[in-house]
Amino acid sequence: MIDRNAPSAKSARARLAARYLVALRRCLDPKRPRRDDRRAQCLGRLAVAGGLVTLDLAIMHEKAVVALAPTHDFARTANGALQRAGLFFTQALAPLEAARRVTREAIAHLHQRNETLHLHAAALAKGNRQLVREVARRRAGELAIIQGREKYRALLQESLVMQQKLRLLTRQILSAQEEERKEISRELHDEVVQTLVSINVELAALGKGASASLRGLKAKIARTQRLVETSMSEVHRFARELRPAVLDDLGLIPALDAYSKNLAARKKLKIQMTAFGGVEALGSTKRTVLFRVAQEALTNVARHAQATQVRMTISEVAGAIRMEISDNGRSFPVGETLSARNPKRLGLVGMRERVEMVGGRLTIESAPGLGTTVRAEIPINQGRTSA
Repeated sequence: MIDRNAPSAKSARARLAARYLVALRRCLDPKRPRRDDRRAQCLGRLAVAGGLVTLDLAIMHEKAVVALAPTHDFARTANGALQRAGLFFTQALAPLEAARRVTREAIAHLHQRNETLHLHAAALAKGNRQLVREVARRRAGELAIIQGREKYRALLQESLVMQQKLRLLTRQILSAQEEERKEISRELHDEVVQTLVSINVELAALGKGASASLRGLKAKIARTQRLVETSMSEVHRFARELRPAVLDDLGLIPALDAYSKNLAARKKLKIQMTAFGGVEALGSTKRTVLFRVAQEALTNVARHAQATQVRMTISEVAGAIRMEISDNGRSFPVGETLSARNPKRLGLVGMRERVEMVGGRLTIESAPGLGTTVRAEIPINQGRTSA
């Protein structure tokens, strides 16, 4: 805002008033028929530049008219002095009116911009409220995620504990099963087989003591004796499969050799075995684990693989005994078979649990055209005497 009372502003107005008076006098001079419109507009532009308004210019015009009144008869309308003065004033006002119009348009534009800013501010406020709600929602979601993660960790820990308990229970079951098999095998050897042997001896003695006229009785006794011998053979096989006595009496290699030959004869398989003698230095539990793994693997080959050849090797590797059983039969999906929902997994899981129970590791590889390889590694340096 222009301070009109400042000395410089007063001086500028005085100079402009003087120029206005001179210009108006020249305009009213009857000897100058041409009206100087450009000079009046120039004075109006100077007024605009000096910050004057219409009222200021009107006062300036009024003072000029008063000053020129003694020399110009404004009362006489015939001379046209008053008309020329009014026209001069109108021309001088034109720049002020133009500036005023521009100012009004600028003010209207500013009002419009202000309304737009208000709308933008309202939209921004709405967006901020939505952002605050979204931030709150995300914080709630993050809190829920954190709580869910903690719950998941707790459940995972509980699952690991349950899994460890299950593995321990499985190993206890396997150990109890092995002891039960050993007891049943001993009972079969000591009780049932001995009873069958006694019956067979009695039948043989009865057959020798019968007279010739009793040929029919002798034939029946002979058939009964053959049935008893067959029963004895089956009981012996059943006892060997439960717990071969040769495993405890002679060791792992003779037990595997006897089992392999018996299975090869019954299933028409060619089983080649190569063994490292140092395996007998393992404890009873570890030798039993290797025998059960071989028994399960060979049984699976005979039942499912449709193989013709099997190779079994027992060798020493760094700090461990490795047993590999490979066949040339058809492959199977190992991962799917070991899945929790597969009812055929128990034998494979039992093999793995037995090996891990003594600190070992079991791997199974199977691929089309390459057959299946079961590999068990059991450490030597742990519990050599009892494990």
